[in-house]
Amino acid sequence: MEYRDTARGIIVSNPIERLNVPTGRAVSRVIKDRGEENEDMFGAIFGAALSNINSTNKYLSDAENEEIKLAMGKSNSTHDLAIALQKASTALQYTVTLKNSFVEAYRQIMNMQI
Repeated sequence: MEYRDTARGIIVSNPIERLNVPTGRAVSRVIKDRGEENEDMFGAIFGAALSNINSTNKYLSDAENEEIKLAMGKSNSTHDLAIALQKASTALQYTVTLKNSFVEAYRQIMNMQI
């Protein structure tokens, strides 16, 4: 099943790709394509995290704009509102899950004995 990503204006087949968030494989592929070594892995992961946050903020903003349009009577489409709210919810859940994973990894690193 294919979906139209209204934020980017393209058609994607994988729902995760709709979030415009680089996965671990995508980050690895970017590093290999750039020919970068492991020392810049942190930069690539940090850039992917920032991209994730920016896309999440955009989806939240789009959902809020749809709510405002519906409340002001500029739009009668509850379908668009439901889609925008679901995109925002999914993106936010994904971002929070990533944040929790990073915090847990940090805690494990800090608890390692040298």
